[in-house]
Amino acid sequence: MSYDNPLHVTSEIGRLVSVILHRPSHELENLTPNLMEKLLFDEIPYLKEAIREHDYFASTLKRQGVEVLYLSDLIATAIADPKVRAMFINDFLNEANIYDDGMKYTLQGYFEEKDDAMLIRKMMAGIRKNELANIPTQSLAYLVHETYPFVIDPMPNLYFTRDPAAIIGGGIALNHMRTKTRNRETLFMKYIMKHHPRFKDADIPILYNRDAKTSLEGGDILVLGKGVLAIGISERSEAHSIETLARNIFKAGEEFHTVLAFNIPKKRAFMHLDTVFTMIDHDKFTIHHEIEGPLTVYSITKQEDNQVRIHEESATLEDILKKYLGLSSVTLIRCAGGDKIDGPREQWNDGSNTLAIAPGEVVVYSRNYVTNRILNENGVKTHVIHSSELSRGRGGPRCMSMPIVREDNP
Repeated sequence: MSYDNPLHVTSEIGRLVSVILHRPSHELENLTPNLMEKLLFDEIPYLKEAIREHDYFASTLKRQGVEVLYLSDLIATAIADPKVRAMFINDFLNEANIYDDGMKYTLQGYFEEKDDAMLIRKMMAGIRKNELANIPTQSLAYLVHETYPFVIDPMPNLYFTRDPAAIIGGGIALNHMRTKTRNRETLFMKYIMKHHPRFKDADIPILYNRDAKTSLEGGDILVLGKGVLAIGISERSEAHSIETLARNIFKAGEEFHTVLAFNIPKKRAFMHLDTVFTMIDHDKFTIHHEIEGPLTVYSITKQEDNQVRIHEESATLEDILKKYLGLSSVTLIRCAGGDKIDGPREQWNDGSNTLAIAPGEVVVYSRNYVTNRILNENGVKTHVIHSSELSRGRGGPRCMSMPIVREDNP
């Protein structure tokens, strides 16, 4: 199938056509215990096994007819023009907080020696000080951080491609990430959309700008369908960002008319909305039972003259979903059935984070076997992937994927 626009996502469950992944690489080997908190990791994945698991994930998608595009390949193609490449290097160094002229000159020379593919790999992996032959050592900034091992920090969260950007209809939200550690990731998507042959000549609406002052991340954005989005007010996405995104979507003329803003707990285990709530069929959803009690939902609806109405919903989650999606009934499938022990354990390993590749057909982690069994009992087809190392980054199959084309719901 083809569309006028190379981006087309109008639902969470329409058959998946094209997706962007990032195959883990040496950025994971540049994680150390002292850096884990700064770089948003709780553990250090074993790279060789993480690659094997990720390759199995990609092959699972390909076997279902999904086109798999890799982030590193896309950005390498996008900077093939020497002028674009030079701009990209300069922007990347600024994003990496390289302000010292001597260090910037050294790094520019280091990057210029690399071909496009190697340049991207090194940027993603981070630059150790011992990789540079001539480091300027007289700046105050260098002397203060002399024992720090990196000139440029690694980007180990890259394999969670869901977060830096989100495709909504035929537009894209280029997100402003919550932390400096991850905000560099959005630069790749900016250049891909602007300079890659597949996207550069399309008239793609920018629905959110990475230069915004408040944070928004893709894991909080769910395209439920029927003109409705669900967005989490979370640890990583702020209420102001969600209202701004809603207004931009309504003004852009996209087919969406309602945003449901889920106010979820602001803590690590509930990092994004999609870690506690995902859509798996027209009327079926996975959910972590702990958000049901304290959950508050606000509806943002499009009014005439580009105005919006914001209303706190007083109904249950089931009734809110039935109301806005036009459903007669809704099935909420609780992570591990809501068991007080199995539920939190499997939630920690993203038991509620499923990637729908078609209605009622999802990709899940093998380690969440209690939840997977319950999904099967509810008529959901599961494609089970290996998860010992990938799960250490605290993200599941949905987190690791950025759909750019889905078929519309049948």
